[in-house]
Amino acid sequence: MRAARTTSLCLALALSACRTAAPRPSEPAPAAPPAVALAPPAPAPPLAVPEPRIALVLGGGAARGFAHIGVIRVLEQERIPVGLVVGTSVGSLIGALYASARDSFELEWTAFQLQQDDLFDFRLVNAVVGMGYAKGEKLEAFVRAKVKQENVEQLEIPFAAVATDLNWGQRVVLDHGSIARAVRASSAIPGIFEPVAHMGKILVDGGVIDNIPIDVAKEKGADLVIAVDISEDVGNVEIKNVLDVLLQSTNIMFAENVKHRKQGADVLVAPDVRGVGMLDFGQKKRCVQAGMDATRRAMPRIRAAIEAWKARKAAGLAPRT
Repeated sequence: MRAARTTSLCLALALSACRTAAPRPSEPAPAAPPAVALAPPAPAPPLAVPEPRIALVLGGGAARGFAHIGVIRVLEQERIPVGLVVGTSVGSLIGALYASARDSFELEWTAFQLQQDDLFDFRLVNAVVGMGYAKGEKLEAFVRAKVKQENVEQLEIPFAAVATDLNWGQRVVLDHGSIARAVRASSAIPGIFEPVAHMGKILVDGGVIDNIPIDVAKEKGADLVIAVDISEDVGNVEIKNVLDVLLQSTNIMFAENVKHRKQGADVLVAPDVRGVGMLDFGQKKRCVQAGMDATRRAMPRIRAAIEAWKARKAAGLAPRT
């Protein structure tokens, strides 16, 4: 009896061991995560090509300088960014007025109010008594009244006026200090205005040595230079007195000066101001329109010069000099 129980117990234990050892039904393997499609890496954005620093160089020519206003108006309309203004003589006057506010309409409004008597304080005494027929104080006062800044460093657009050292015949670049005094010195036509004592020098009109100061703009870091020449056609058959002689001699000197310098501009704008005398303030509208017309004709060349500069910059090539 005991043996039978023992045998039954052994059979039960064997069956239990078999059940434990029997393989369990296989469980489904966990699903693999879905494959993630990797997008190709985005191409690196092209390096931005900076805009060139464009200098506007305004030449001398007295009343013909109203043409500069037309040039500036079209450049504004065409959104050509001017990053530097350099002027000689009347170019320094118009340039300073524009650099003060960067607004061609305000510039035009100021210019159309301008009369000869606002700039030329002629004296009845003979010029031999002093060193010119006009002192130039009116011109300096006009600039002080119309330009809201006092010093060149405060102007909205970087600016420089060019004068001539009368003692040593050297070019003087006026790019700091009093704006009004710089314009007066740059505009002091020899024999017409008295020379100007400024910065320890005796200065006269910059047109004596550099009537279209393209080199100055380049020295000050301009990438492209748009220069405005108002010295074309110096003919004058109405010379009647010593004042006419001085003005016509100056006109010829300025024109000859420009011939050897204007080739350095990337774009030269030459308004048709033939027949406008140096003191002819009665042809303002004609001069402004001439400046606008000449600039519109020059726009394809201006845009081509900008694109060529950008292409060379993008290619890592040195700028043309």
